[in-house]
Amino acid sequence: MGSSLLTNSSAMTALQTLRNVSTQLATTQNRISTGQRVSTASDNSAYWSIATSMRSDNAALSAVSDSLGLSAAMVDTEYTALNTVIGDKNSGLTKLQALLVEAKTAGIDRTKIQAEVTQIQQDMKLKSDSATINGINWLSIDITPSSSTATPTTFNLVSSYSRVGGTPTIGSITVTTATYALYTTGGSSTTGILDTVVGGSTGASVASINIGALTDAATDQTKLDGYINQVTAAINSVASAAANLGAVKNRIATNTEFVKNLMDSVDRGIGQLVDADMNAESTRLQALQTQQQLGVQALSIANQNSQSILSLFR
Repeated sequence: MGSSLLTNSSAMTALQTLRNVSTQLATTQNRISTGQRVSTASDNSAYWSIATSMRSDNAALSAVSDSLGLSAAMVDTEYTALNTVIGDKNSGLTKLQALLVEAKTAGIDRTKIQAEVTQIQQDMKLKSDSATINGINWLSIDITPSSSTATPTTFNLVSSYSRVGGTPTIGSITVTTATYALYTTGGSSTTGILDTVVGGSTGASVASINIGALTDAATDQTKLDGYINQVTAAINSVASAAANLGAVKNRIATNTEFVKNLMDSVDRGIGQLVDADMNAESTRLQALQTQQQLGVQALSIANQNSQSILSLFR
């Protein structure tokens, strides 16, 4: 084909090549700046959609992790209070049991022992009432029927999140408050471990035991034996409740670690779908920059061909 003033095929080819290289260069620069090879739906609609759903799942898992943290604090608070109520040789039910055994001694001044018993009873009530976190207390509960202020009979502690297809599933650890209640208010009768009356109308609860008026008489000694048995049973019940909370605490800790690992796995999955290979992109950038420079030079040479037509008319 001869030289044409209107159509410069070489320049058109060079321009098309340069335009294609510039487009690839812009794509590579975007991947390097964002760190992603799929940053918008137009890059790869399928991968972008999957990655978006996975990010949503991770946000839900993050909320589960936060909820588990709050639940762990709640369980730890109640467990600490229960453990304190059980006490040791100087406090709590353990000390109360020792005092009652001491009160079996003939001729001992039980009025003075009762003064210490009363202090222990008040201290246990204080510890129970203080085991409140975020407005929730599982040890001192309100059982007022049909009341908005009543303590719920169960608490569901969010522990997991999963999504199969488009259906999300929220897992939870169910805690029954009656298992841990030491004191109850608002009901027609008390049902807590420490305020439940044993022995009918003439009996007493652990919280209301009073030995100040007891003597060495056989009937009073029998009553003391009953009190000792009652406190021993209370120790076992509170220890069982604390052990139950310990198991819940361990389960929360296990789930917390699992959720964190799961979030890391989801992040890695998202990265496999949308993250750019920076080594490959760096190499591609250098190659495209070289091609762009050569394209510009080729276009310059092709444009000079039009100037040569002028020499034909001199």
